[in-house]
Amino acid sequence: MTATTAGSSAWIRRYRPAEQARARLLCLPHAGGSASFYLRFARAFGPEIDVLTVQYPGRQDRWREPCVDSVTGLADALVDEVLPWADRPLALFGHSMGAMVGYELAVRLQGAGSPPLAVFASARRAPSRPRDNPAPIHLRDDRGLIEELRALSGTDVRVFEDEGLLRRALPALRSDYKAAETYRYVPRPPLSAPIHVIVGSEDGRVTPDEARAWADHTEGGFSMETHPGGHFYLTQHLSSVVDTVSSRILAGLLP
Repeated sequence: MTATTAGSSAWIRRYRPAEQARARLLCLPHAGGSASFYLRFARAFGPEIDVLTVQYPGRQDRWREPCVDSVTGLADALVDEVLPWADRPLALFGHSMGAMVGYELAVRLQGAGSPPLAVFASARRAPSRPRDNPAPIHLRDDRGLIEELRALSGTDVRVFEDEGLLRRALPALRSDYKAAETYRYVPRPPLSAPIHVIVGSEDGRVTPDEARAWADHTEGGFSMETHPGGHFYLTQHLSSVVDTVSSRILAGLLP
């Protein structure tokens, strides 16, 4: 299967196809997120980078499909969908839970002989730095899940005004939180790709030490930058994040 025929995949969205691009960027959503979270992000890149976004099952146009409730399960399902797009240098960008899926996907791509050009880990601690949560969010009742959505401030407020839409979104949210909260890192050789970490200065879900620990997972180089804001700093600083990601991808193409 080629990248062209892969365009019909239920997993991959292209909001701004760039047929002459020198590289591709695959974006992986956070828990409860969908491909459309990256709509503005994708459209902000120049023609040298073809931006792809992942649509997990169980949401939006895939809402009738069963959710995948493990990080490794999502990575396993994605690798064959993504490999056809590796006909050009391919970087990965994951926000929050998406960073963990991106890491596991990078491990699988490297094992398949197509290591990513770079891995961007946004708003997430390193895989080797778990946190114990005595009250897992995925075990909360519906009201508890909705409270978590509000607290993160990453969901369109119109969702909370549409009870039907909100109820439809809850199974995917619960599944994603189960995936994130039950993930257990398995030690393996470091990635050959560089890892670039981006975090919000006021994000209580990742400390600077937890973010810097991503350096232990690569032998290809490491960088970290911090933006003002919380867990969804990305929505406030989209342009500067796009500039950072774009410049690092294009620099990675140099001999």
